[in-house]
Amino acid sequence: MADKATVALIISETSPHLGAYFPALASSEDIKEIVLSDEGHKHTALAKEKLGDKLTRVYDNPSQLFEKEKPDMALVTLEAIKAPTAIDMALEHGCHVFAEKPACTSIEQFEALVQKADSKHLNLMLALANRSNPEVKAARRMIRKGVFGKIYAIELNYIADQTRLTSKSYHQGWFAQKDRAGGGHLIWLGIHWLDLGMYLTDTRISAVNGFVTNIGGQPIDVEDSVALSLKFHKGFLGTLSSGYYTNRGKQSLIKIWGSKGWLEMDYSTGRYLQWHLNSDKPGTIHKFEESVQPRGYTPFVHSAIRSVLDKEPPPLDSHDSLQVLRTIYAAYQASATGETQQIPIE
Repeated sequence: MADKATVALIISETSPHLGAYFPALASSEDIKEIVLSDEGHKHTALAKEKLGDKLTRVYDNPSQLFEKEKPDMALVTLEAIKAPTAIDMALEHGCHVFAEKPACTSIEQFEALVQKADSKHLNLMLALANRSNPEVKAARRMIRKGVFGKIYAIELNYIADQTRLTSKSYHQGWFAQKDRAGGGHLIWLGIHWLDLGMYLTDTRISAVNGFVTNIGGQPIDVEDSVALSLKFHKGFLGTLSSGYYTNRGKQSLIKIWGSKGWLEMDYSTGRYLQWHLNSDKPGTIHKFEESVQPRGYTPFVHSAIRSVLDKEPPPLDSHDSLQVLRTIYAAYQASATGETQQIPIE
């Protein structure tokens, strides 16, 4: 295996999170070179500025790029309706894929991509970057060591601003159109907390019921409000509340109760991780005192690149990515039918 990777960056005019991906790629010491596919070339000048000498060649589209290049990993950040074709092309050419979520507009699309990735011994990773946050890793270690005993329940809240939904530019963008985005708040933001619910507890969601709606009444055909009931395959239950409710900013919370105590991650108040054990004196609260940096996209992208070079395990695998999307599309089906949906566990 090569010591450094060639990374293909696949973007277009409507690509999300380029402001996070450019510095993440530019700062990686494990990249030999970056080759770019930028349909429409809207971002090419900025890419050259931000990526510097690492960016070696630019192409008009993914097909043109893969005709000439053999990258180790493709970073695909496209609107959901466009992503499956580019991902399929990368996999067909023997390339691991890091994809901005949701990367599809139906679960059948993503299942087919995972099947192809498996058949070629490749990894398809969704950009669920909160997994790399130091407090998340610390909480997962404690839970896996049995510090909190048997898990009893989990509560997940991820709230963002309603304000963004009121602009005409948002109404016209792909995030507001189900046929281009696959869904609304749940598949764009709630997905992060559903994934962390499974990642932290080292389990899978096996059944889901609940509701999605457009409570704000904006002219969009995706949900801005979600309330779900969750069953995990180890037997415990949970809830997810997610939506666009506030005037500005985000409010997010994860709370987990176990037979030996509880932990809480309250990002709204800056209490990234605190916990209490039943054996403690009443009122005792332990706090995570280590640095919460680095966090977000940069360390997550770095980890993904190192994983394709076999320098460390991947931050998640194709089936982690598939499981959270199965949960989301099952939630949409539950809301549409009023019936609990069972989710396959692999």
